[in-house]
Amino acid sequence: MHGAFTDASSWAEVISLLHAAGFTVCAPANPLRGLPQDAAYVRSVVRDIDVPVVLVGHGYGGAVITHAATDGDNVVALCYVAAFGLDEGECVMDITNRFAPVPVADATVTAALPAQSSSGSEREMYVHKDRFPLVYATDLAPRARNVMSVAQRPIACGALTSRSGTPAWASKPSWYAIATADRMLSPSAQRFMAQRMAATEYVLDGSHAVVLSQPGAVVAMIREAAEQGNGCDDGDRLPQPV
Repeated sequence: MHGAFTDASSWAEVISLLHAAGFTVCAPANPLRGLPQDAAYVRSVVRDIDVPVVLVGHGYGGAVITHAATDGDNVVALCYVAAFGLDEGECVMDITNRFAPVPVADATVTAALPAQSSSGSEREMYVHKDRFPLVYATDLAPRARNVMSVAQRPIACGALTSRSGTPAWASKPSWYAIATADRMLSPSAQRFMAQRMAATEYVLDGSHAVVLSQPGAVVAMIREAAEQGNGCDDGDRLPQPV
């Protein structure tokens, strides 16, 4: 599940490697409209899958899978990639405000939703396109990060203050890839969340775009979660990453 400011295409290299390893993959679009709505959408996708599932979240996508997977009986493991693993009653801003500010704090802009509600108060957030390459994707080639900066998907501001329910990581095995050069989500915050959920940790020297810059390392974590989470060596029944 992709996070804010990007889309499911950010998983392209990871998906290719998982396909080569014999996995079936589903990469739904994250609506980025609010935690309850986004989690409900993911929950509906998971319910339609009739094999064991590993839910994988990047950035804000981690908050979504945390909230969505609690009652997902077919979800056997969770994987977080530089992602928010919220606790009950917590929101994204609680985590970001708890740690020293990162460069993205001064790089975001907000705008009214193009289709305003009757209240006219809904807003969404972007990363300024001129700042995006250096705060989101320093370890990608200039062409790739410049394309991402103009193709980014905004997140509704309300999604950042939506409160999470009972965390799925409290009852399901979890893995966490910490991006040590992340300028979007503090590496200290990532370590805190990984340790709080007693996750198996992968430490990667990469930016927030580590899904794109180090797909092999991300896939190694997902494969470990799939194999251990399901306790299965039969490749035909390996869990499906979502």
